[in-house]
Amino acid sequence: MLRWLLPESIEDVLPAEAGRIEAMRRALLDEFALHGYELVMPPLLEYVESLLTGSGHDMDLRTFKLVDQLSGRTMGVRADITPQVARIDAHLLNRRGVARLCYCGSVLHALPSGLTATREPLQIGAELYGHAGIEADAEVIRLLARALGLAGVAATRIDLGHVGVFRALAARGGLEAGLEQELFAVMQAKDLPALRELVGGIAEPVRSSLLALPECYGGPEALERVLELNRGDGEIAQAVGDLHRLASALADLPVSFDLADLRGYHYHSGVVFAAYCEDHPGAIALGGRYDEVGKAFGRGRPATGFSMDLRVLARLAAANGQPRGILAPASGEAALREAIGALRARGEIVVEMLPGHEGSWRETGCDRQLVLRGGRWQAEAIQEEA
Repeated sequence: MLRWLLPESIEDVLPAEAGRIEAMRRALLDEFALHGYELVMPPLLEYVESLLTGSGHDMDLRTFKLVDQLSGRTMGVRADITPQVARIDAHLLNRRGVARLCYCGSVLHALPSGLTATREPLQIGAELYGHAGIEADAEVIRLLARALGLAGVAATRIDLGHVGVFRALAARGGLEAGLEQELFAVMQAKDLPALRELVGGIAEPVRSSLLALPECYGGPEALERVLELNRGDGEIAQAVGDLHRLASALADLPVSFDLADLRGYHYHSGVVFAAYCEDHPGAIALGGRYDEVGKAFGRGRPATGFSMDLRVLARLAAANGQPRGILAPASGEAALREAIGALRARGEIVVEMLPGHEGSWRETGCDRQLVLRGGRWQAEAIQEEA
């Protein structure tokens, strides 16, 4: 057995990528703080009864479980931080008004979400509690767009959806839980042949509405089609109205609609959204409203927020413009020490030589070196062979 092998879909993060991730983490958390979002740090492990509350069957399957040696109870390694933050808001902070919270930490998935996905995402996100209006959804989506811009991965499309549409159709059609779950899966895959087969026994007009749902995406015409197919349904009309108002509040962002995007369906309660960018096949950020999750912790509160994986963002962000180092000779000379201190005070990376390593300093990311010219130390491009 090779001792350096890691489990499948688990990998080390090497210096260049780690530097980008850490720079993004600091920048995004600082930006969240400027908007009033306070940092919380939930634990990596919790009892599964708390960790999986309100998160649905899919999260149960994604969660690693183990037995606590102290209590004998089953514990889980978190696969998502959002339910933990909901617990903190409902049970620990117990604030009467609006609470804005943010977080950043590793999560662990029993199975990767895709062929190239890691099982250890570094999840960062922001959540707003205590306001049920569209204003809260608009705020967190704007914050998401701002965060992606800061990370150098601007959103080219932000899809809005609403789980209330599918839930209303499921209720009107009298769907059993098993069939509802199967429909949810094929909706996500946009598998139209499978969808046609599953809705074969459902009465009209629900059957036609379910068949049309995966094609209800794009501009405002997607919402109009949903309304046309479901005239007289007050719940669907309210959901579509919410989406209209939200899109109007976000008119300066690249907003579109996707009524079949039901990710997080089991715990989302209203508007859902997903952000996309160029050069990436799937969503780079997900979010939505989850007003019901806090009830399991003794205090239901309106809630909306988003999360994303910093490791994905770091790989998408251009490496150009990353700070490079300045190589300084090994010397205790006072003028050199002063020059090094001044450069570091300006935010420059300065790496000091150690004896016996000539010719290897480019490995440390240095592209310049300090040289003494006319009695002054100054940075010049390294001329040595790469």
